[in-house]
Amino acid sequence: MAALVAPGGHLTDAEIERSVRNLESLGLTVKLGANVRLQRGNYAGTPLQQAQDLHAMFADREVKAIWAGRGGSGGAQVLPFIDWKLVRANPKILCGYSDVTALHLGMLRQAGLVTFHAPQAISTWSDYSREHLVAAIMEPQPGRVIRAAAENLAKAAKQPEFAERVVRPGIAEGPLVGGNLSVLSALAGSPYGARMKGCIAFLEDIGEAPYRINRMLMHVTLTGDLPAAAGLMLGVFVKCHAPEGEASLTLEETLVDRAYPLGIPAAIGMSFGHIAQQFTMPMGIRARFDAGERTLALLEAAVV
Repeated sequence: MAALVAPGGHLTDAEIERSVRNLESLGLTVKLGANVRLQRGNYAGTPLQQAQDLHAMFADREVKAIWAGRGGSGGAQVLPFIDWKLVRANPKILCGYSDVTALHLGMLRQAGLVTFHAPQAISTWSDYSREHLVAAIMEPQPGRVIRAAAENLAKAAKQPEFAERVVRPGIAEGPLVGGNLSVLSALAGSPYGARMKGCIAFLEDIGEAPYRINRMLMHVTLTGDLPAAAGLMLGVFVKCHAPEGEASLTLEETLVDRAYPLGIPAAIGMSFGHIAQQFTMPMGIRARFDAGERTLALLEAAVV
């Protein structure tokens, strides 16, 4: 059984229906959180109400996976209300991305729980994203190699953010840690912030101008341990261009400027982010990243 919760943005009835259809298409029975239909501004209830749904689903022995309906904002507000002892005692699959990055990082830091940077329940599940999701949570095979989606590479001629580029070649091994850059940057220095030393860091974002991407990457470089990461994977940064006529570095120049000085294997344009064709990454498991080939191999099974 899978649980549908809303730890960030408000879900409409239509979005809930679509989320349920997506999860049922995996052969799952779906249980709705008691507060999943709440709305408080753009949030799905108060942070306490959102945490109560998480607690109920972690405690429910029938629930094997918990899915965030959508991202949006507000995930960080939930973190202080979470009962980490309850989470540690009842490990479950947790899926989502974007604002759900706050929960992924918190679960890893405070509970040592492997979670999944994966399509939201309301996402458009392409064949590529579905294949990699199922492989990660239902059919784990250590050593499986993940390559770019052909559809993403085909878009690169007209949408340069989809183009893969090697910043520094090399092979890195370590646990996977990362997510949405805006959320990860905001949590830097907190008890929930990412610890990237010796890890393969992965970052993506949407709707941020290059100067803001630059600022956030500098923030996690100066306040965190990104320079001590084993490798850096940068995904598809959607709608991250400067306004027409504004003096600005390009997105690619910005990413290369921040990644190259780290001196670690790095590549940009990999198939994850706010895109239909995205692969699933289990946060916290060991992986091997080949920047020259732009491939990722998961070295451990993320579920038992």
